[in-house]
Amino acid sequence: MATREGLGKALPAGLYFIATPIGTARDITLRALDILRDADVIAAEDTRTLRHLMEIHGIPVDHRPMIPYHDHNGETARPRVLRALAEGKTVVYASEAGTPLVADPGYQLGRAALAEGFAVHAAPGPSAVLAALTVSGLPTDRFMFAGFPPNTQSARRKWLREFASIPATLVFYESPKRINAMMSDLVEVFGPEREGALCRELTKKFEETRRGPLASILQSLEDSPIKGEIVVLIDRERERKTDPADIEAALRAKLTEMRVKDAAKEVAEQFGLPRRDVYQLALTLEKE
Repeated sequence: MATREGLGKALPAGLYFIATPIGTARDITLRALDILRDADVIAAEDTRTLRHLMEIHGIPVDHRPMIPYHDHNGETARPRVLRALAEGKTVVYASEAGTPLVADPGYQLGRAALAEGFAVHAAPGPSAVLAALTVSGLPTDRFMFAGFPPNTQSARRKWLREFASIPATLVFYESPKRINAMMSDLVEVFGPEREGALCRELTKKFEETRRGPLASILQSLEDSPIKGEIVVLIDRERERKTDPADIEAALRAKLTEMRVKDAAKEVAEQFGLPRRDVYQLALTLEKE
């Protein structure tokens, strides 16, 4: 096992996934800095960003190899990492920001290392998901991270309906270019009164969290557009009383756009009602 002379205790052999700051450079952990200091080989989603982070904290790269590893070069970069591990070297991997494998590259790398019998270690630290949950004001006893939604409206709405009745706080990532469209779809699928939170630029200078019913968050975006990294959180569905007039109005609107079966399916999911009951009502309205 290789060591770096004079720079501290040698790391046990293996692959180390470290979490890096999502904004403020000082949010990195002391253990992550130790690993960056002592590892024989450094791999990163963006080597330039990691090199700058190491410079901030006074950690020299020296003559150690730095291997770019991201979504587009995994097939060619993985063998280099595995060869280093096979030679008994310690390898550290850092994604661009936050915890590797959480909406970041690294999954296939970890799987490949484990398949070859190498040890895989984690140095926990910054995470946009956990930071957003902390400041959202929503329940944290149970949550589900769903990642980035599909780009197109039809695919996104279909995808969101899969999460509508899950009894947990839902966490999504989204880009500023699509956030208005996504919030509009959330209002449509989850209902305007469902509670949520929108966090942007967490730990950075322009950090902001908007909380409240989904309809009010959407309105705030139309009044004051935003930029930056965004996390969207949705409260679990609460028990609610449904006005029959609202169900009928929703069905009538859907029946102008789609078949009875599809209209009943969407309205049943929107209001959390048995699909059979809504379908019968839709048949009655269609006859009218």
